[in-house]
Amino acid sequence: MVNKIEARQRRARKTRARIVEQKVDRLAVHRTNLHIYAQVISACGSKVLASASSLEADLRKELANGGNTKAAALVGKRIAEKAKSAGIESVAFDRAGYKYHGRVKALAEAAREYGLKF
Repeated sequence: MVNKIEARQRRARKTRARIVEQKVDRLAVHRTNLHIYAQVISACGSKVLASASSLEADLRKELANGGNTKAAALVGKRIAEKAKSAGIESVAFDRAGYKYHGRVKALAEAAREYGLKF
């Protein structure tokens, strides 16, 4: 019997295999109960080009809680701004096997709204 974590990791492996074939930068998302993190990773997978999280000091001032959709939307806005300043226009969205729902969806939509294409 497969547990939730193994099932998520299996979905993540399938997605990442498809992204590697495309040879594009990827926007990777990681979520915990308390925070949400986003990184833009190079096409070769060896370098982080931009990162944002609900742990950053200036975001913490705006947020009472880092584990909700408001925090995810702010992180999405922040990662889009950092990626644009690094010269990245388009990425592949790596949701790490998480359902496209709630915080992951809020982060993705905010990143799209602020100019990141995927």
